[in-house]
Amino acid sequence: MSPPTTTPNTQSPQTRSGQPLVVGIGNPYRRDDGVGPAVIRELAHQVSPHVCLREHSGEGASLMAMWEGHPRVILVDAVVSGTAPGTVHRLEAHRQPLPASLFHRSTHAFSLAEAVELSRALGTLPPEVLIYGVEGREFDHGMGLSPPVAAAVETVVRRILADLRRHG
Repeated sequence: MSPPTTTPNTQSPQTRSGQPLVVGIGNPYRRDDGVGPAVIRELAHQVSPHVCLREHSGEGASLMAMWEGHPRVILVDAVVSGTAPGTVHRLEAHRQPLPASLFHRSTHAFSLAEAVELSRALGTLPPEVLIYGVEGREFDHGMGLSPPVAAAVETVVRRILADLRRHG
């Protein structure tokens, strides 16, 4: 497992606590699984320096530690639900449990959905957790997003920017 990657406007989570956190989950060497990091790279030059951007492999315990102290967390990950590739799902995880079937492609034993639900049970879930799941098509080894997933990146970026503006 590789460590979390920082982008140009990031600092360590400890120095950014209290600020919005956007995490792109995935592995860019597994085609569409790299959609989360692709969104973070696009956001890097469009968000305020008061927004913490991170790339992450998706391991659940590490995610829980990363979002600690952040009042607003936005997570972006590839999903497989049977909808058309490139479909964007937006979930308000702070309001309702996540459908575990949506995030079942994790290569880790402790996935995003399990991290959110454990955090909820422990009372440590941030006050606001938004999750953007982008329906993937190709998860084999290699680089580059499939065309429908690549096209969805800009949609997710626009929606995240709107979410960030809506809440100051």
